[in-house]
Amino acid sequence: MSKTRASTSEQAREYRQAGHDNATIFALLLGMDTDYQNDKKAKKDVIDPSGDAHSVKSGQKKWQIFLYGRNRFIEDDGFQALNGVGTLLIHCIDAFPPSYDEYEQNPAIFKERLKTPMRELKDRFQRKALLRAFLGKSIFNAGEVDYLTVLDEDRYHVFYNKDVVKHLGNNFEVVNSTKKAKGQFSDQKVLFRYKGLNVGELEMRNDSSRHYQEVRFNMNKPKAMEMLYKYIPDYKEFNSEILVYGDAIGKFGNW
Repeated sequence: MSKTRASTSEQAREYRQAGHDNATIFALLLGMDTDYQNDKKAKKDVIDPSGDAHSVKSGQKKWQIFLYGRNRFIEDDGFQALNGVGTLLIHCIDAFPPSYDEYEQNPAIFKERLKTPMRELKDRFQRKALLRAFLGKSIFNAGEVDYLTVLDEDRYHVFYNKDVVKHLGNNFEVVNSTKKAKGQFSDQKVLFRYKGLNVGELEMRNDSSRHYQEVRFNMNKPKAMEMLYKYIPDYKEFNSEILVYGDAIGKFGNW
């Protein structure tokens, strides 16, 4: 390891102990300063020295891929270009009344309405090409972000966007949720499953007025990482704290 990387590794250690942002620690490990470039609105948590963008994820249980309201799906051409997926997400939102108070008075009516667009989304995602395009838009802003970089077991794991989209998309089974107890409703979510277990959930946030009429896409970190490690097994050390996988090898670190 070069002196530059050794010194930034020490600085990263100090930031970690101080509880700073994991994206900042990753940038320091790349030899960058604390005022590194990013654009979080575009999912670019760190822009590395070669100009490539990283979505940096950590967390022990879940990643929030997105939490968007109606205007995002209307104004973002990327979602509108997904063969009707953007429109169906708007229909999910419009299944509910504008007022949270009105929703609370009789939620069963609106949950019943939600079933139709949720079923249609599930049906659309049976097409693997469309599912991969949706994942690419959701995780990587349609290719504007180059890498998914995950802090797992105290090391950063760098995956190339096309590898992630390909292997998650090809191996997900897409179904709707089913009710598990009296008073619940089926078809309230689109679930992305692997080996019969939920990895991703696309759902409406209606549990509070703060995020009312917003669509959330979450992923279970341990299960998503299980898939990435299985289907993208080849890796190379960039330094003692960063591992680079699959097609990211040879692309990442060329500066």
